[in-house]
Amino acid sequence: MATKIRLQRHGKKGKPFYHVVVADARSPRDGKFIERLGSYNPNTNPATIILDFEKSLDWMNKGAQPTDTVRAILSYKGVLYKKHLQGGVKKGAFDEAKAEELFAAWTEGKDAQIEGKKSGLAKSKEDAKKAALAAEAKKKEEKAAAIAAKNAPVAEETATEEAEEAADAAENTEETEG
Repeated sequence: MATKIRLQRHGKKGKPFYHVVVADARSPRDGKFIERLGSYNPNTNPATIILDFEKSLDWMNKGAQPTDTVRAILSYKGVLYKKHLQGGVKKGAFDEAKAEELFAAWTEGKDAQIEGKKSGLAKSKEDAKKAALAAEAKKKEEKAAAIAAKNAPVAEETATEEAEEAADAAENTEETEG
């Protein structure tokens, strides 16, 4: 029986959520499956992938063929690299300890890459929030200045009128004295 490792769609319209399953190649996409290996949620950034590493590796070693998307997921999680290293051990290219060392180094690098992406996304989100807050403050200042300008001419006119009246009064007193 030919088996495939593929995605089984769940979730509502526009918000897909997938289960990673092993199924007979002839069964329908959302139909009967042999075993569930994990889940994949592309709605989050970065995508959330929960995968049973050992089961996935076991099915790959048994000959199950992943679909293109699942192959990318398995590669991202390191299942394909682990299978590759096991093949090297079988051929005698290196020993088991060296394979584990290589895989541990790859895992550390991948974790650092994922953390870098998460921190970069958090930083860009924070920067966007600060920029929006600064733009809002600038708009508020402009609005306050416009309101002050609208109200200021009325105050200036009364001050100008008072100054003119004072000047007229001063002229009148000078004319009566002189």
